[in-house]
Amino acid sequence: MLGCRAVGLSTVLLAGSAVAAAAGSLNLYGMPGVIDMPSAESAPDAQLTTTIGSFAGTFRNTLSFQMTPRLSGSYRYTVLANWNTGGFTTYFDRSFDIHYKMLDETRYFPAVAVGLRDLIGTGLYSGEYIVATKSLTPNLKVTGGIGWGRLGSSGSFSNPLSAILGSGFDTRSAGFGLGGVPGIGNWFRGPAAFFGGVEWQTPNPKLKLKVEYSSDAYIPESVTRSIFTRRSPINFAVDYRVNRSVQLSGYYLYGSEIGFKVSMSMNPKISPANGSLEAAPVPVFRRPETGELGFKLRADTGWVNQPDVQTVLLGNLQVVLAAEGFVIEMASFTGKRAEVRVRNTKYESTAQAVGRVARMMTRVLPLSIDTFVVTPVENGMALVSVTLLRQDLEDLENDPEGVRKSFDRAHLSDPVSMIAGAVRNDEVYPSLSWQIGPYLRYSLFDPDNPVRIDVGLRVQAEWEVARGVVISGSAIKKAAGNLDSVTRTSNSVIQHVRSDFGLYDKQADPALEYLQVDFFFRPGRDLYGRVTAGYLERMYGGVSAELLWKPIESRLAIGAEVNLVRQRAYDGGFGFRSYQVGTGNVSAYLDMRNGYSAQVDVGRYLAGDWGATFAFDRTFNNGWKVGAFFTLTTVSFADFGEGSFDKGLRFTIPISWSTGKPSRDNREAIIRPLTRDGGARLKIRNRLYDQVNVRHKARLAPTWGRFWR
Repeated sequence: MLGCRAVGLSTVLLAGSAVAAAAGSLNLYGMPGVIDMPSAESAPDAQLTTTIGSFAGTFRNTLSFQMTPRLSGSYRYTVLANWNTGGFTTYFDRSFDIHYKMLDETRYFPAVAVGLRDLIGTGLYSGEYIVATKSLTPNLKVTGGIGWGRLGSSGSFSNPLSAILGSGFDTRSAGFGLGGVPGIGNWFRGPAAFFGGVEWQTPNPKLKLKVEYSSDAYIPESVTRSIFTRRSPINFAVDYRVNRSVQLSGYYLYGSEIGFKVSMSMNPKISPANGSLEAAPVPVFRRPETGELGFKLRADTGWVNQPDVQTVLLGNLQVVLAAEGFVIEMASFTGKRAEVRVRNTKYESTAQAVGRVARMMTRVLPLSIDTFVVTPVENGMALVSVTLLRQDLEDLENDPEGVRKSFDRAHLSDPVSMIAGAVRNDEVYPSLSWQIGPYLRYSLFDPDNPVRIDVGLRVQAEWEVARGVVISGSAIKKAAGNLDSVTRTSNSVIQHVRSDFGLYDKQADPALEYLQVDFFFRPGRDLYGRVTAGYLERMYGGVSAELLWKPIESRLAIGAEVNLVRQRAYDGGFGFRSYQVGTGNVSAYLDMRNGYSAQVDVGRYLAGDWGATFAFDRTFNNGWKVGAFFTLTTVSFADFGEGSFDKGLRFTIPISWSTGKPSRDNREAIIRPLTRDGGARLKIRNRLYDQVNVRHKARLAPTWGRFWR
């Protein structure tokens, strides 16, 4: 069945490809390596690379991510022509790799890495290795290692680990399964073999020459099937780096084949806009220095007795904040303190939004006010109160350590109760916004057609009826594309809850994507709530309710969600099918610091199966997020079918990252090797955790540098 189904994202693989950091060599598998063999190098931290390589009828398409400075991971989709076995003329294979750099290179010792190739897949490319790489001169680098599995199939010898770990490491099972299950019982087992290579950086900084000795005998391709003839273990390559992000490679492989590879890299840490294009913030207004005049002005609170002063100050502040994309919902002003609850419609960074609001407050509010309380509001919910001393703003704006000092002196708390006399902005609700624009939907990995795309027009609208009550909807009309050309039908033996997506593609044009009403509320301290009803997503409609516990200072959050939904009709209209199900889960979220987070969801899924989803994400200070997940449920691997269990990669790309202009919009995508029915979860917009956590201490702290931008 098909794999990736994405909406509204033209491509995750190529976006921003002009902003990569310079990388070490990548092999034909898209991982650190020489030509076909691995090396002990690693890419720059956070680098995201797409490689497309081909030789002898084999096309390897790999997405790799440097998850930490030492740990690399990749997902690969391989097309093998002339397979002519098992009912496949052309064979399509999916696999995952990991590569861990254990030791960095020093003056006298090489870098050392260990890796697992095709650790979750059919086992076609299964292999493990330990490898070392050393620079002999600034331009000459050598690599040597020992491999198992595919990497131990040419020039092999008895497994040296058997002498240490026992005879159980002498043998290795073979064959293909459903895929998706880690072959732990095979790791570092069976015969082993040496491999190695040399890289020479020519005087031309863009040109590199390589030669390697390969330990892969290519048994499935050259022995079991005559796809190509492997005449030699020696490979040759030429790398040409077009720019910092694009590299072209040409190969002469195994004494008989010509090959090529294109690598396109980007790094979420580096914006293609080469900096921010937003307008500079207004300077903090400095009150007169203390002294007779300064004390007199700061002590004068007579303004509080002026008629309608609360409304006047709110209006004045709203005028200057509107130009910055802020809307005041409520405000209160006393002689020494000002509190504002404000909606941010422009800035991705909450720290930057709070900083800009505070700057404007220094320029508009009476000089006697020396404490500012800024409370961001999202969907009618007050999420955090940031209390700032006006004197700190004046003193630290140009202080070299202003970022650290201002965060240390800021006080974060659960939203404060508005003081007596607070005034509301009557122009906030109701509020209607809408937009019309193009959309793009695509699917990947269908064996009949690996890439299918639809383009068309999308109409979206959102009506904020009252505080915390939002009605929203989206409809699309296809203009061109081939998503409706899917010929394969689901062979799932369990309830078809996702695998019939092709029927929606065929019949739903035009289609109502969603039409729902959301009610957001705060039931108590550290608690957040959501109730949603309507056509929730493309395939399901019904009612969803969620409760989240998340203290401001805590890195841990606990949530619970319950849903009662019914499957929507294939035509994308207002009708329903007969299948109805109750689903729900309890979730635990943990911020692991330095941008890393983990999530576990335990509960019931759309097919009625019970289980858990495990996710690991890395979030960058600019809003980029890259993560992976997998789900294990009561559906057996056999009943799940090909792939064995649900798993995939997920991406969030902020628009501001690519344009350099302030925006809260982003694009999201999930890449799944397969779309099956086991472990399928309802797609809910506006789940609470992401709304709340980004405005709490664990996420505000690393982004506080933008407070002064």
